[in-house]
Amino acid sequence: MKLNKIFDHTLLKPDAEPRQIVQLCREAKALDFYAVCVGSSFVETAAEELAGCDVKIAAVAGFPLGTCTTETKRVEAEQACRCGASEIDMVLHIGMLRSGDYDYVFRDIQEVVCTAEKYGAIVKVILETGLLSDDEIVKGCRIAEDAGARFVKTSTGFLAPGADVHAVKLMKETVGGRLLVKASGGIRSYAAVKQMLQAGADRIGASASVSIMQEAAESGDHT
Repeated sequence: MKLNKIFDHTLLKPDAEPRQIVQLCREAKALDFYAVCVGSSFVETAAEELAGCDVKIAAVAGFPLGTCTTETKRVEAEQACRCGASEIDMVLHIGMLRSGDYDYVFRDIQEVVCTAEKYGAIVKVILETGLLSDDEIVKGCRIAEDAGARFVKTSTGFLAPGADVHAVKLMKETVGGRLLVKASGGIRSYAAVKQMLQAGADRIGASASVSIMQEAAESGDHT
């Protein structure tokens, strides 16, 4: 796969403005990224800007904390799908995972998956690996798989350390080829992208996608 097609070009800052979402989409079209990743309130704006091209829209649900109710995540995902999102990046309930309430975590994910599937959309589950032990990362991946998710994702990007090679490797070892792995959070260089891909990442979430592509081109790598 070409480098540009691994990127979810991302803007999730709380002060993001509609004009910045439009610019994000124009950059994604120009470089033919796989998707843009935006807050659910911006999906309609992105859909208008991306009409007629194959760049997909990923919207977040329960972002960035994951502590809202399952119903809130489900409704947010449904509204995003209705407006044009084909991928939902949801934050699992980290506290429930860490406390061992695995039934809650399973139902929380499954509700969003079932909602997304009605619209032909897929779900990525954000684990926030920087807050989890290795055993908790493995358990989170397994629950996400059982609940029907298509991806597990490292981080929201709102907490350190974000994506790291160890977590990506562990996630890939856990899900094998059954689920895909998205690395996100603090990935700002071509070197970091290569590390994540070598560790097993299938998709990269980054706000620095444009500069990373420029860096790759300047290095002489084919993109």
